[in-house]
Amino acid sequence: MREQARFGSRGRFATHGARAGSGAVTANKGVLMATVGLIGAGNIGGTVARLAVAAGYEVVLSNRRGPEVLEPLLARLGKQARAATPEEAAQAGDIVVVTVPLHQYRSIPVEPLLGKIVIDTNNYYPGRDGNIPELDSEESTTSELLQAHLSESKVVKGFNNISFWDLGQLARAAGAPDRTTLPIAGDDLEAKRAVTEFFNTIGYDAVDVGPLAEGWRFQRDLPAYVSPYMGTGEVGSPSYRSTPAGKSHVSAALLQAKRYREM
Repeated sequence: MREQARFGSRGRFATHGARAGSGAVTANKGVLMATVGLIGAGNIGGTVARLAVAAGYEVVLSNRRGPEVLEPLLARLGKQARAATPEEAAQAGDIVVVTVPLHQYRSIPVEPLLGKIVIDTNNYYPGRDGNIPELDSEESTTSELLQAHLSESKVVKGFNNISFWDLGQLARAAGAPDRTTLPIAGDDLEAKRAVTEFFNTIGYDAVDVGPLAEGWRFQRDLPAYVSPYMGTGEVGSPSYRSTPAGKSHVSAALLQAKRYREM
């Protein structure tokens, strides 16, 4: 049985079992999760979609501009992917990835996501999103804002600390010696187990940092953000090679995190 590391309240790690999936994951009560919905289909969303299709999932993509603009991406993904509205993607997904700019988070449909697991990829960039007082004061985190909006959903923070270039390059089979770890945070343990299984099927291990309130540990400009995976060569060029980052490396970076007010 694989083990998922969990960040302890005193900076230590605990472990609990996490079943490895193969083409689909199982949420609590044995519900098979075979369809991934994506609200947002930019660089991260498109990369997650590609990895999910490769792992055997059906994928439903959406963005606010309409399904027709997603045709080029669908052509690359093949028959396992289709385009829809955000409401339809939310309804269709057994697990739903929200990957829109943070300032748009209130546009995420609430009703079709009731009770569902939602992976939040958001980061706060004031230059893009405008100033958000509760984030500027560090009283809250991006994923806590989304959880408050989706109060009956199970939000798990993930995919926000890695560039799409590296996310696309670093997927490895389970057990590979150079497998990369991505951090997650969330308030629902079963949801985090399901997300850990999903990560496993698309090529990544997960380290559980704790509740959503601890998601600040891998937000922008901190040690666990982007830099553990940065590679050699010019980003975007054929020569670029991402750097695998295992549990120990990512965990050490998480422990180095400081609040912005302390930097």
